[in-house]
Amino acid sequence: MFKAMILLKRKEEYTQREFRNWWLGEHAQLAIQLPGLRKLCFNPTDNEEAMYDGVAELWFDSEVDFTEAYQTELGKAVAADSLAHVGRRDRLFVDENILLDD
Repeated sequence: MFKAMILLKRKEEYTQREFRNWWLGEHAQLAIQLPGLRKLCFNPTDNEEAMYDGVAELWFDSEVDFTEAYQTELGKAVAADSLAHVGRRDRLFVDENILLDD
C-alpha cells in the first residue's frame, strides 16, 4: 500500500474556519472521487498559529496509481482546487508502520 501525506497551509486571504469548511466540504467531495483511492483522511489543526492547517492522508495500491490518479481530468481538478486555497503544500510519501491499532 502506498501512502501520501500532504501538509497544507492555507492562503492568507482565508481564515482557518473558511479553509476548514472548504477542505472538509467542497474539496473532500471532489477528492474522494479520485480513481484508485483506497482511503482518505483529512486532519485539520485547531491552532491558528500552527505551521500547517492540516494534513491529508491518501492511500493507493501503488505510487503509479497515485500518479495516474492526478493525471486524470478529475485529478487535475482536485489539484487546481487545492492550489486555489493552499499557500504552501509539502508532500511526503511514507511507509506506514502501525504500532498499535485499538
